[in-house]
Amino acid sequence: MPNHAFEPVRGQIERWSFESTFLENRLGDPLEREVLVHLAPEGVAAIQEGQHLPVIVYLAPFTSSGPQRAGWKAFGETLPQRHERLVASGLMRPVILVMPDTFTSLGGNQYVDSPITGNWSTWLADDLRIHVMNRYATNERFALVGKSSGGYGAMVNAMLRPDAWQAIATHSGDVGFDLMYRGSWAEAVTHIAPYGSAENYLDHLASSPSLRSADFHTMMMCALCASYDPREQDITHQRGVQIPVDFSTCELDNVAWNRWLKFDPLFMINEHGDALKQLSLCFVDVGGRDQYHIHYGTRRLIIAMAALGIKHHYEEFDGTHSGIDHRLDVSLPLLSDALW
Repeated sequence: MPNHAFEPVRGQIERWSFESTFLENRLGDPLEREVLVHLAPEGVAAIQEGQHLPVIVYLAPFTSSGPQRAGWKAFGETLPQRHERLVASGLMRPVILVMPDTFTSLGGNQYVDSPITGNWSTWLADDLRIHVMNRYATNERFALVGKSSGGYGAMVNAMLRPDAWQAIATHSGDVGFDLMYRGSWAEAVTHIAPYGSAENYLDHLASSPSLRSADFHTMMMCALCASYDPREQDITHQRGVQIPVDFSTCELDNVAWNRWLKFDPLFMINEHGDALKQLSLCFVDVGGRDQYHIHYGTRRLIIAMAALGIKHHYEEFDGTHSGIDHRLDVSLPLLSDALW
């Protein structure tokens, strides 16, 4: 039978919230967000002895959020349980583990600044980070870690805000948009076209009593539009969400698509790659059978990083995009070592 983590959380979990104008958005999502912070027993003792701990901020993948990772999980392990196990076993040193609520009404977050979803990149660096430093005894060294959209957020924010982040770990983070997303537009258009626009489709979802499995993927494509290509508001597009393909022929609008590609780490590395040289750890991994084809983009990114002389730790494991939380057993110890 599969293993289940029965061990109680023996350290300290705190829940608090704060409001931020950085998160002003067109979706009507709240500006006040909850933050969960976990300290292993060894971390609590270290702070009581006057030590200052590094901070690891966990960025959740699409349809998830930080608080969810602290909740009970059948045949699995919560993030606080994992943190305590790794510290107790001596595999990692204790950290201040931060799990913020970053969910949006579009189902997820790419952790970039957008007038539609909110300025999440700025919020992470200039609000959340400062609140953590004001509340806890930190050594002012911060890392980002996440999977999928969260991994993307870690990589992108390391490039955009090198002043804020000293280490990152990205597990199967979005990269290689041409391979990841181009093949998804036909399905998305099939679901959106009957409603005349992405905004009408989103209104339909808001009034629906339940969501179909196909709706989650289509909503994700709308969320990506809001993140990578937010449009001006008008009468028919009150949020500014528009998809970059023709509803009749599913042909891609190359001008709009180029705006998306500016957010692809494969393209960003050329302009912002030097920022990654400042990191004490740049950990990247991906499954060699990723169903979103992220392994191909990741391989290209690693080649580009090597060509630019960016020091990194890369692992390609036997797996897909699913069921890869166990990879945190590799990244969390490396991050803690890099931050102490």
